[in-house]
Amino acid sequence: MNRKILFGLALAAAFGASQVRADELTGTLKNIKETGTITLGFRDSSIPFSYLDDNQKPVGFAMDICYRIVDAVKKELKLETLEVKLNPVTSATRIPLMANGTIDLECGSTTNNAERQKQVWFTNTHFLTASRYVSKKSSNINSIDDLKGKTVVSTAGTTNIKQLTEANVARSLGVTIVAAKDHAEAFLMVETDRAAAFVMDDILLASLVAGSKSPSDYVISTDAFSKPEPYGIMVRKDDAPFKKVVDAATAALYTSGEGQKLYDKWFMAKIPPKGLNLNTPISPELKAEFAKPSDSPDPASYKP
Repeated sequence: MNRKILFGLALAAAFGASQVRADELTGTLKNIKETGTITLGFRDSSIPFSYLDDNQKPVGFAMDICYRIVDAVKKELKLETLEVKLNPVTSATRIPLMANGTIDLECGSTTNNAERQKQVWFTNTHFLTASRYVSKKSSNINSIDDLKGKTVVSTAGTTNIKQLTEANVARSLGVTIVAAKDHAEAFLMVETDRAAAFVMDDILLASLVAGSKSPSDYVISTDAFSKPEPYGIMVRKDDAPFKKVVDAATAALYTSGEGQKLYDKWFMAKIPPKGLNLNTPISPELKAEFAKPSDSPDPASYKP
């Protein structure tokens, strides 16, 4: 057999092997490979995780993490180019849009818990928060029990409104609970005195207060409705090959020290569009999480 024939057979074998590998892809990776696109779900007002800047472009801590994941997926699939599509989501739509294949990554401030893991999966934790409430200082609401008989707002589709509902029953608070469509609407209700308090993750409340007309008018509670809870980038359930790539990308980011740099960029420096500084140092628990990344939904597993 001459060299040309041997070379041709070798090429055919190599091409066949690459075709088999491509054919073996499943789920999200297969879809991304075939379409050349990946779709990120983003929030429009979850500062500093995922929100719109002055140019209506989604930016934030979680968006930066998602773009690192996109780079890893592009490398994994050996793609020269990978188009990134951006799809807005809300607290109520994020899980359905992930489940039905509309989005591939949800880049925001979504709590990873056991109940949600029945519907979706999460990658390694990028933040730890607790559920608290914001109110006007003039309201003199100093504890959860001070909310008795008042109108309290939270955002539809969140763990926070569930926690508020449970506390309302357990403590016989007699609270009138209002479900707002997003965080901005909920905070506006407190701002305009249509609600006495807004129950949400403390870091999101801090960002809303910092961006308000009169930050000194508001106070965030010491009382909490929850233990520290993990935020994670959401991915589709039962798609282990894709989650493996995402997990590896986030673990590499956090353990390399780049995760801390990204954190400082969004929590310890001025951020667009108003130049606000949340001045929120990384917690000992999150520092420990970055050193040993985990996708655990159990708040008790996160210790300094």
